[in-house]
Amino acid sequence: MKLLGNLLRGINPIQECLLYRYCVLPIMLYGFQLWFYNKAPLLYPMKILGKIQRRATIWILGAFRTSSTDGLEAITGLISIKFYLQKLTSRSQLCSTALLENHLIRTLMDDPLNSHNKPPPHSINTLTEHQKNTVKGHLIDSYNKLFWSFPFIFPSQSRI
Repeated sequence: MKLLGNLLRGINPIQECLLYRYCVLPIMLYGFQLWFYNKAPLLYPMKILGKIQRRATIWILGAFRTSSTDGLEAITGLISIKFYLQKLTSRSQLCSTALLENHLIRTLMDDPLNSHNKPPPHSINTLTEHQKNTVKGHLIDSYNKLFWSFPFIFPSQSRI
């Protein structure tokens, strides 16, 4: 441990910030989709992640422990963990839409307006509204955000 501490003393704050951003954050947030979704109890994990980021910003800047977290994050150029996780979630939802049509996840998240084909029996479309509201998980959250975030506009309903 002393060897690691001696090695890390010789790097400047920019390198420390890059080390945190590219080494610590990916390890810390690996598999975040398993616990970061709508209706999940997030108080404890967010508290732990916030503590880790606060300690990292204090280490990067060499600041006092009484400094404000928001100020430390602003100076180091890091965004809040909550907003970082929201950004990762939206990117992962975009990745699920880019999958091939015959991919398992795409068959689970079949488009509700795709009425020319009968939905597969394991599709989210076969769930009732009550079941969709009670089921928790990343796929249901992604499905709701992808297909129900924006109102649908049908060409037959448009007025010219």
